[in-house]
Amino acid sequence: MIEHKLDSLITLLDDPDDSVFYLVLEEILKEDTSIVDRLEHIWETSMDELVQKRIEFIIRQIQLNDTKAKIKKWASQKTLDLFDGFFLISRYQYPELKLKPILVQLENIRKDIWLEFRNSLTSLEKITILNHIFFDHYQFTIDLINPESSQNCYLNRVLDSRRGNPVSITIIYTLVARSLNLPVHYIDFKKNPLVGYFDKDISRLVHGNENGNQVLFYVDPSNKGAIIGPKEVDYIQQTTDQAEKEKLTQACPDRTIIKRLIETLISAYDQAGALEKVYYLNEIVEIL
Repeated sequence: MIEHKLDSLITLLDDPDDSVFYLVLEEILKEDTSIVDRLEHIWETSMDELVQKRIEFIIRQIQLNDTKAKIKKWASQKTLDLFDGFFLISRYQYPELKLKPILVQLENIRKDIWLEFRNSLTSLEKITILNHIFFDHYQFTIDLINPESSQNCYLNRVLDSRRGNPVSITIIYTLVARSLNLPVHYIDFKKNPLVGYFDKDISRLVHGNENGNQVLFYVDPSNKGAIIGPKEVDYIQQTTDQAEKEKLTQACPDRTIIKRLIETLISAYDQAGALEKVYYLNEIVEIL
């Protein structure tokens, strides 16, 4: 945007007429995120409370539109990355969120587990070590005090507090396990997702090129990584309907995992009465 045009628009921000403000908003939202720095400078130098409030609103709308555009681009890819999707959803609430600190936190967890691994370890032994470091050392757990809190859905908040909901904890567990090259994948099972340890190449399972019955055992991240063996699996399969039974043998696509995360977030905001956030997130689900 030409500098003098932006200056002209900003002079209108103190107009008490909301219709004028929305015309200004419409024009400014045509610009990319580079305009945010200029708006922040104006906010810092303005002494008008109405102008500051409106600038805050404009910046938030620019950031939301940017996040939505990035999620749309992510969703359009043939091969999706689970971490990228989780990070972008977290930027919805925390637009200033930086990538590097998040990657450092996950790498520290991965490294602590990897240092305990040996080539001779069995699959169960590797998962046992992962569980010990993840749940006992780092103390990741389900938030039982505020289980419906929206904060339990954001990657940065869960990494900082070590508290989450079944979906977010299972996603982070899956990301850590993947970074260790373990053949695991998120299992979309009711409201209590599991992690399946597969005995074949996970990439083929994700793309649906394998029939079921390839899971050696399951891990329940909502229960400190409790391992569910063959007998328990048989019981679960006998007591669930056909649709849920099929999910137990299928690796959940990353796109669906992110949908489950957003649905959980929508439920949290709906209960809190944050209808504007619910509306925005429903738009994101439609993109996916």
